[in-house]
Amino acid sequence: MAHSVDKIYQEAVESGLLPGVSLLAGDKNGNIVYSKSLGKASLKEGVDRPFTEDTICAIASMGKLMTSVAVLQCVEDGTLELDNDVRPLLPEMGKYGVITGFDEDDEAIFEPDSTPISLRMLLSHVSGHEYDWFNPLLGKWRASRNEQPWTGPTIESKSALPLVCKPGARFTYGAGHDWAGKLVQIATSSTLEDFMRARIWKPLGVENDISFYPKTKASMKDRMADISTLNEKGEPPAVDAPTFDILFGGTDCFGGGGLFASPKAFYTFLSAVHRRDPKLLAPASYDELFRPQLDERLEQTFNEYIASSPAHRNFLGLRIPDSVRKTWSFAGLVAKEAQDGRFGSGTSLWAGVPSAVWFIDHAAGICGTACCQILPPLHPPIVALHEEFQRMVFEKVQESNIGT
Repeated sequence: MAHSVDKIYQEAVESGLLPGVSLLAGDKNGNIVYSKSLGKASLKEGVDRPFTEDTICAIASMGKLMTSVAVLQCVEDGTLELDNDVRPLLPEMGKYGVITGFDEDDEAIFEPDSTPISLRMLLSHVSGHEYDWFNPLLGKWRASRNEQPWTGPTIESKSALPLVCKPGARFTYGAGHDWAGKLVQIATSSTLEDFMRARIWKPLGVENDISFYPKTKASMKDRMADISTLNEKGEPPAVDAPTFDILFGGTDCFGGGGLFASPKAFYTFLSAVHRRDPKLLAPASYDELFRPQLDERLEQTFNEYIASSPAHRNFLGLRIPDSVRKTWSFAGLVAKEAQDGRFGSGTSLWAGVPSAVWFIDHAAGICGTACCQILPPLHPPIVALHEEFQRMVFEKVQESNIGT
């Protein structure tokens, strides 16, 4: 099976579908069970750098897991509470109220709302926030202000948006982790960069391989991969995307999608979280990290949300069948049931825009990540490759368990 996975990725690189990729997976004891890097880190003319486990990648929403860990560290420290109203600390957040539509003059209609918003809501995507690039009503609101979605340097410029529903009403995928990261900064009188360096990166020995600001780091800037793109139909061959800025002008530490890391560094973190390394969190905090946070009603809204459009399935579904019930934890999506030959029940997974993914299969005792830097976002043929990678690791571990 490993050889066939090697082959499908090699064919993807040779066809121009995938410029480069790095794959890492291991067991609950920290042993690497699969490691492979292929292709190039850049398609720029005159650049010839291999894509390796030390290549620095934009990990986008894969960084949400790290922000959740940082928040729980603050909860352990007593500097943040999961269930307090955080609106007084973030006056820009939710200031417009809930957007309900547009009137006959094409003016946005808002419903005032002062429902408390907690850190738990922000990390669980039930705070009423939704990404403006993901919601047509918010897109129209941006256009009415002559603004582009998710642009500007700060969390406020990108994410001080109208809410799309009353907090606590339903699941909507948005900037909760960006606001949560801002709360870490307020609570610690620090930047999220400095806090994570002290509390996550240095304890794991990856401080030279992960940052919100890799271009300013001598240890990282020359190892950065360049984003590539397929054509508008999603067809190869990929080409360099020289004007694409994954942060769209952002200069803050965006806890929801602003991190850059090497595959090896991110895997080191993922493996530590999988093994519940006490360097990062206490046992009760790991329980909270992985525990499904949605009640039955909210869980239903989450499953309906994923199934609501092809775009939602593509961005949030990770090729998991609709028949597999899903919920959400502070770590990411939770598959409540097994998918035959791919993962056991209770598996945690999430992904990032450049078609990068991670998984922690608690039942099988394995975790893994696939890092690449390709657009369109979460491109289905690439995500399909990553599914085969996950299946291979799952099968490999199942076989070794049978052998013992």
